[in-house]
Amino acid sequence: MASDKVFHSRSQGIPSEGVKDQYADGRAARIWKKYIGDSNKRTQNYRTFLSGILRKHGCVKVLDVACGTGIDSMMLVDEGFEVVSVDASDKMLKHALKARWEKRRDRKYDEWIIEEASWESLPQDIESFLPGAKFDALICLGNSFAHLLDEYDDQRTQKMCLENFAKVLKPGGLLIIDHRNYDAMIDKGSTPGHSIYYNSSYPVDIKTSVLVVRGKPELVALDYCICPTEDGAIAEKSEFRLCYYPHKLDKFTEMLDDAFSNKAQHSIYADFKPLNQVPEPAYYIHVMQKE
Repeated sequence: MASDKVFHSRSQGIPSEGVKDQYADGRAARIWKKYIGDSNKRTQNYRTFLSGILRKHGCVKVLDVACGTGIDSMMLVDEGFEVVSVDASDKMLKHALKARWEKRRDRKYDEWIIEEASWESLPQDIESFLPGAKFDALICLGNSFAHLLDEYDDQRTQKMCLENFAKVLKPGGLLIIDHRNYDAMIDKGSTPGHSIYYNSSYPVDIKTSVLVVRGKPELVALDYCICPTEDGAIAEKSEFRLCYYPHKLDKFTEMLDDAFSNKAQHSIYADFKPLNQVPEPAYYIHVMQKE
């Protein structure tokens, strides 16, 4: 990966949702779990936004293509949706599989499907364990898609993966995908400290670095620092790094439209609110409805 010549893409042990693990010792993954907080809880605004859109469009069968440890998928299972969860990271999937096992007496969890799959071969991977399956909705949230960097300097892989997302949807199906506000991060060199997804109770500092190559922002490195707490829950400072492709809003909007052959209805939200209500959001959320 070109960026690794300058930056290490992530700290050792951090598995990345949706894409292959680069490191697997598990040490920093435990730090990441502290950052996201209680895995059984999601911010109410997020829960209401996501389940509301899915129900509004009559969605039943939902594919989570960056399930990671399974927290979004579990939220949807609890809300009554039929969920299929995939990830390319077996280090992440083991947490989802453990969560399903712990809730095995609950019938809706017993029917929760968890499999390994890659965005780059998503239709074929789905076909291998669910022949002929198409979905009412596909979610790729929590800034997961930005983990996929641009190895060829033309975004060909990112475009192909978005097209694969569109292929596994039923006619009228929804793609719900997000990314951080990289426009603001590039312009100001800083990242909003709050998260609209996680309920972490620990103090977190995020240092932002923007790598510019030949005048073009190539990636954003976020160095997370979780500081010691007075109650001793965290005894020493914990640090880890994650790197992302800096998707600008206009370009990402264009790529999404192209993935659906410019025939999908495209709505954009800012921190789960209408776009014009949030001057500088932390996240942009795109909702595509297939023709």
